[in-house]
Amino acid sequence: MTARSLYFTGPTEIAVRERDRPTPGPDELLVETELTAISSGTELLVYRGEAERALDADDTIDALSGTLEYPLRYGYAAVGRVVETGEAVAGWDGERVFAFNPHESHFLASPEAVVRVPDGVGAERAAFLANAEAAVNFVMDGRPTVGERVCVFGQGVVGLLTAGLLAEFPLSELVTVEPSDRRRDLSTAVGATRTFDDGEAVREAFSEEDWDGADLTYELSGDPPALDAAIDATGYAGRVVIGSWYGTKPVELTLDGRFHRSHVRLRSSQVSRVDPEHAGRWDKARRLDAAWERLDALEPERFVTHRVPVGRADEAYRLLDADPGAAVQVVLTY
Repeated sequence: MTARSLYFTGPTEIAVRERDRPTPGPDELLVETELTAISSGTELLVYRGEAERALDADDTIDALSGTLEYPLRYGYAAVGRVVETGEAVAGWDGERVFAFNPHESHFLASPEAVVRVPDGVGAERAAFLANAEAAVNFVMDGRPTVGERVCVFGQGVVGLLTAGLLAEFPLSELVTVEPSDRRRDLSTAVGATRTFDDGEAVREAFSEEDWDGADLTYELSGDPPALDAAIDATGYAGRVVIGSWYGTKPVELTLDGRFHRSHVRLRSSQVSRVDPEHAGRWDKARRLDAAWERLDALEPERFVTHRVPVGRADEAYRLLDADPGAAVQVVLTY
């Protein structure tokens, strides 16, 4: 029997290749994939050739070992069923699991490398676990407090999930910034109190209302100029959490007198590791549990706009690259 794997073979080049279906070793599971979710942030950097090729894909996940040099298999949101187990593994047959695994129809994994999908959670909802974990991480690193004014730049999937989590806090205002009409409508649906199409409109609105800016701002758009706008939208002694990965795209900032006098603090936030300030009480397993709990409330399957067979994956990436306003979450089916 054969399996299929998706490869990034060069800038804007995708290939789906057949291979022998793998056989599990004594301590392994064989998972048959139901669907995988495409990350329109990180994966588009790889697709466009804008990722740092010598960088490790993710040195905390065995399935993503190696660098981002072409050709490579990539992706990190796979949902499937265990269809075969090694002789030393018991209790996994037929289980639906989530794995941080590239796009492919079948894959091997140890029981420790997969996460059981809770009963009653469908495959599409489960496919958002990685992005939900990122959103939980961003909120933890931002440390929102009661009555704060919070602004989120970028309402892609991670931005929407982050906004949905923030909407559960007793904030005085949750503002989002997103050029796509469709995504702004979704942003309102998850709890944003106001949404704008660009950073200048936000700044003008703040000025008219005698705000000096947001207390806490997130830059999650992946668009380098948005970081400058996010800093500009942040008030005196505010915080800017940078969750975007810009890859090789240069970021130009206007660090003028206003910035130097503002005491605005910039901090990076990335999901691969737990921030050392949280590590005494939190590990990745606990953070994943929190992400599962929030997925039921967020109902992210409503963000799925396109379901594309893996054999036509090149169409999915072209769509995300050329018309991001039309595509929110694209999933590959198997």
